Amino acid sequence: MKPTIKLALVFNLFLGLSFVANAQGPAATSPSAELKYRRSSLHLILLESEDFPRKDVVIKAYHAAPFPDKYNNHEIDLKSINPTPYLLTDAEKVASGTKKTGMAAFGANMLSGATAGIVDKDAADMPIVTDKIIKDKKIANQLVAKWFNRQADGSFDMKLVGERGSYDATEMQANIAKGSARGTASLADAGEELIGNTFVVLTKLKFVSNEPIAAAIREVAKLKANNLPALFQPAAYKVLDIAYNKAKEGYSVWTTSYLYKLKWNDSIASVFYNDLWIEKGKIDKKRMAAFDNSNLFQMEYIGSEKSSSLVTFSLKETRTEDQIVELATVRNVEHVFAKLQKAYEVFKPKTPIYSGEPVTAKIGMKEGLEGGEKFEVLEQTVDPKTGLTTYVKKGTVTVDKKQIWDNRFNAGEELSTGDNDDKKKDKKDKDKPAIDRTYFKGGGKFYAGMLLRQIK
Repeated sequence: MKPTIKLALVFNLFLGLSFVANAQGPAATSPSAELKYRRSSLHLILLESEDFPRKDVVIKAYHAAPFPDKYNNHEIDLKSINPTPYLLTDAEKVASGTKKTGMAAFGANMLSGATAGIVDKDAADMPIVTDKIIKDKKIANQLVAKWFNRQADGSFDMKLVGERGSYDATEMQANIAKGSARGTASLADAGEELIGNTFVVLTKLKFVSNEPIAAAIREVAKLKANNLPALFQPAAYKVLDIAYNKAKEGYSVWTTSYLYKLKWNDSIASVFYNDLWIEKGKIDKKRMAAFDNSNLFQMEYIGSEKSSSLVTFSLKETRTEDQIVELATVRNVEHVFAKLQKAYEVFKPKTPIYSGEPVTAKIGMKEGLEGGEKFEVLEQTVDPKTGLTTYVKKGTVTVDKKQIWDNRFNAGEELSTGDNDDKKKDKKDKDKPAIDRTYFKGGGKFYAGMLLRQIK
């Protein structure tokens, strides 16, 4: 197989033809048992560092949590890593601009010291730390190797790409080898639709007592209050004490997640196929080493989100303390994912319509729905001229706030969060009948198989 440079113009098709076969027209108006559609791919990495209370319970809950079902599981070998060896030196902090100076440094050091390190003094550095991990472990190379089913002898094939794109992998590989227009088109679509939508989320977890944090925050705030005129200081101290008494109760699960996207374009595809590809049965140790050591493949940092869940053990009548911590941990991770999806357009998953009259979909509170959110309705087609997948907007629908599916982990269990989102939802939805999908207002000639994508 000797692909030419022209193949670089082709590498963009796989996240998708599977769906076209399942959504060819309005005949599909009844719910489908399994709607197959083009999903983004995702790998999860846990940043496992210093000790904290109930760490084993928190880590176990994270690993046992359901995988986000709107993404293909693109799992590679690296599932967790200790970031400590990658922490920034003082010189690196100064160079990156994350090292605090003056009063800001004094306040941060006092807060960290008073809480015995519970407050993460390295939080501002973490995007740089995760960059170092991504590069050192060659995560991008591992993701590409997974996509092309790399074998022990270094050879690649189209098996996984074919499965996720509903291609005949053998036929596709033959067409690419021949340089046919059909092979070229499928390859171009795969890069844009499948490979270019591959993500990695690195997550850091902590379980902490609220009291030392509340106390430290109060002390730092009192330093600022000392600068007030003497007449106002007693009132300020009283307000701080009230806030402290309210904040000190219970524990919190903290979650921060960092989102990365695999870079993939025509130029990268061209070099990969021309210089690194090894066909099955053709041993090429030089190319094997070139792939392993290549810096061709890179990850792009998209952004981060954080969330905290308050744990008061108020559910002890029905659950053990460990079970309550597990619930808080998984809900917190779900909440962070919902935030990432809302904050970053590129990470927003498409969701297939489950039924057309009324419009429903298998999406709900786990994805952060509260009611009133707008979604565009897309029909997936293939451009007959280019052979590339396109999405045609057919209208919009709005989430019916009275009929939102509670698909959160262990739905129905009441749990407070730092943002109070889950608490509000639990109170609002406590007496509602259970449903297994979310309903949308608005419609048109929509049918099961069309895709929904949230819009701002």
